[in-house]
Amino acid sequence: MNADAVVTHFLFASALILAVGHGAGWVAQRLKQPYIVGQLTAGIALGPSLLGSTAPDAYRMLFPQEIGTALTGLAQFALVVFLFAVGYELDLKILGDRARTVVTVALAAFVVPMVVGSGCALLFREQLRALDMPPLTTGMVLFAGVALSITAVPVLTAIVRENNLADTVPGVLAVSAAGLLDVIGWTVLAGTMLDSDSGEHALGWQWRALIAAGFAVLMLLAARPVLRRLLWRTRMEPSLRLAVLIGFACASASVTQFLGLHAICGALLAGIVCPREQGGTLDPDLLRPLHVVSSLLVPYFFVFSGQSVTLNSMNATGWITLLVVTVLAVTTKVGSGVVAARMGGLDRDDARTVGVLLSARGLTELIALNAGFQAGLVSKPLYTVLVFMALATTLLTQPLLILVRRLSDHEPTRAPGPAEVVPVRLALPDHAGDAPAPRHPSDGAPPTPVTDAG
Repeated sequence: MNADAVVTHFLFASALILAVGHGAGWVAQRLKQPYIVGQLTAGIALGPSLLGSTAPDAYRMLFPQEIGTALTGLAQFALVVFLFAVGYELDLKILGDRARTVVTVALAAFVVPMVVGSGCALLFREQLRALDMPPLTTGMVLFAGVALSITAVPVLTAIVRENNLADTVPGVLAVSAAGLLDVIGWTVLAGTMLDSDSGEHALGWQWRALIAAGFAVLMLLAARPVLRRLLWRTRMEPSLRLAVLIGFACASASVTQFLGLHAICGALLAGIVCPREQGGTLDPDLLRPLHVVSSLLVPYFFVFSGQSVTLNSMNATGWITLLVVTVLAVTTKVGSGVVAARMGGLDRDDARTVGVLLSARGLTELIALNAGFQAGLVSKPLYTVLVFMALATTLLTQPLLILVRRLSDHEPTRAPGPAEVVPVRLALPDHAGDAPAPRHPSDGAPPTPVTDAG
């Protein structure tokens, strides 16, 4: 295929990806599901499982191997921009506040699924061989736990906003805990990937771990003051500042990609160290175009992920594994979240809402799964199982919220006690304020107010 033909195929494939991806997202929203559910479904539909099996000639014509590198590059660039924005929005001040309930919920919602996932990987290692899994390594066992522990902050925030929970105790607590969960989860995920390709990398995992730690310290201590002096004090034009920061994120991502930690770790770190406005507020001139660029290009990632989803390779063991993994993913998240929230002083209905919200996965889960798949931590059949688990748990979040609301309607209510407050206030994205006035999940009594402990 000559260069002109490659460009033609790439442009036509891009038109199809953008149209189908965003069209499916629009349909999902009309069905009261997160936008990402439609995009993920579209990515799988355009992959070898559906389009490739039903119309193989059309699939080869639309996605020839020659354009694979370009599509992969755009998918990775979309991830870098998306995770840079996620890191920029993360409020790490929660780690120093008196947010005992938030920390308790976050740790419980991470540790319990982590232990269950890792334990099941060890307990059912023989069954996993039917899914083409090689002999388990420490990284594979830990990754199995991480796969159950992830909570998607962007999807969770959208669900909270769409259900008018942004200013209620369960909404604030769930989003706060999910932000802390992200920090823990990405740290553990980076550790699992360090020794995944130690035999192929020029440096051993010990050297790479040392270099990665030094790079993280350098970024945390030096990058923020340098960026603040370079970009903010010079009053640089917003469009030029955006270009410099995206370039900074790409450079950071390239370092972690070289170290075997995947580009996503460097992009997230770059967002965390990016300086905010005075008073710790987010810069709307930076955040808005970041969201526009990442949301525009993210369908490339879904198609890229869908290329590795192979439904025709699923055997009976695969379908049973999908059922078991989905049940475990929901019950461990909901159960640990409910128990921890109750221990923190929340009433029964608020605690149930927190647990259900923390079960939402979505794009963040897919990014972690894709990183693990590329690192060789999961086989293709098991990757397919975990992708459908992420889709199922995201789809179940809204019905479970409705179930919690109906349960609260049929149970006697009581006045909230003084302990049922969250000692931290979280600022959701600016457009969250455009939502209607929030109500309690029960649609009855007013929501438990969010107050600051003092």
